[in-house]
Amino acid sequence: GRKATAKRVRFASKTRNTSAKHSLATMAMATRSATRKAAQEAQGMDTQSDEPTPVDIAGSIASINPALAEKTLRDEVDKPIDSSDRASVKAHELAIVKLGELYFKAGNSAGLRRLIDDVRPFLQAVSKAKGGRVFKTLIDLFVEMPQATAAEKVAMCKECIDWVSAQKRVFLRQALEVRLVALHLDAHEYQACLSESASLMKELKRLDDRLLMVEVLLMESKAYYALSNYPKSRASLSSARTTANAIYCPPKMQAELDLQSGIIHAQEGDFKTGYSYFYEAFEGYDSIDFAARAVQSLKYMLLTKVLLKQAGDVPGLVSGKLALKYSGTDIEAMQAIAKANLNRSLKEFQATLAAFPKELEGDPIVKNHVDALYDGMLQQNLLRLVEPFSRVEVSHIAELIELRLDVVEKKLSQMVLDNQLNGILDQGTGCLELLEPEESDKTYEFTLETISQTNQVVNSLYKKAEALL
Repeated sequence: GRKATAKRVRFASKTRNTSAKHSLATMAMATRSATRKAAQEAQGMDTQSDEPTPVDIAGSIASINPALAEKTLRDEVDKPIDSSDRASVKAHELAIVKLGELYFKAGNSAGLRRLIDDVRPFLQAVSKAKGGRVFKTLIDLFVEMPQATAAEKVAMCKECIDWVSAQKRVFLRQALEVRLVALHLDAHEYQACLSESASLMKELKRLDDRLLMVEVLLMESKAYYALSNYPKSRASLSSARTTANAIYCPPKMQAELDLQSGIIHAQEGDFKTGYSYFYEAFEGYDSIDFAARAVQSLKYMLLTKVLLKQAGDVPGLVSGKLALKYSGTDIEAMQAIAKANLNRSLKEFQATLAAFPKELEGDPIVKNHVDALYDGMLQQNLLRLVEPFSRVEVSHIAELIELRLDVVEKKLSQMVLDNQLNGILDQGTGCLELLEPEESDKTYEFTLETISQTNQVVNSLYKKAEALL
């Protein structure tokens, strides 16, 4: 009986241990399940079913049936939002962004503009950071849309600024005001750009937001440059660079500063320093794969080489490792300019201007320097052609230089008025009379110098006589 009792006790103990192990395993499984479910809810995932969301459906049919995709996303955006449901908020946010991208790809500026107004209730239901991110994404899409006019973009930005000001969203308002300054600059409304930036700079200085200050000062410099106010443009750029040195400056912003510095130095005639800044800007844009700006910087580099009278270096620069992937019509235009400059051929120069009007005349900075380069070449060629003559017909000079008669006559008259050519244009006979250089009579200069020296001698003798007395 004692052995049977011991067996029952051992069996009961094993049963209790097994039951305890099963309970612990069940609790662990429940804990892992609850943890997994919480993680899924935090990521906004649907734990109830694996059915595709409206955003997924719209993405899959966007290329086949854009109208149906737009309707699907619009229905999701128009749904009332429960700010306590993270999954609902995430789905709503994705639907808004996808619908904005759909409008952008379709070129539907009116639809995107309407969406910007419709998302305002969503911004009030979520955190300011998340709402501001979504709002700025939509505004950036509208600003980059080529179908929208500059006036529409400015009007939209002003309306959004008024709304966020009423909502007391300070940082979002400042970001939109910076965007408004950029829109005025892109629309060539330079006075409006400067007035907006002046009021914005006061607030940014008070808040010590240095990164935005650098951006606004850079746009100020560009506006002053466009207005040909080069001293103020340089002053704004110097302030921007000084502020940027005190903070971490993103590569794109640093490249923008280098590009503007090169433009100003080139305008002042310091082409060597301008070239170094353009090279820094080119490397900066290349590092962040900003192809459009990299091509612009490379084009300015080649232009400064031509202006430095080093056009022979252009082929080597173009065939370099970094520049090879940016080949295109812009680079071909600068190569043609360099070739015409090396050959000193005005005919080739004019042919290049006619072949690449967009690349050479569309950019005001390039146009300004190319015009000056052409003017200098024309003047040098005219001086070389008229040098052997004492009297020559203007029509003969035009034939030799292969230019129209009115162009040659206008340039010769300008050179005579600027004292770069000692001669007279006889319009009656259509001739240019070249005069011998006049030797100036220096008798009066010598006489004045003699009187001055005599005066000094008399004064010296007078002082010595006073000392003896």
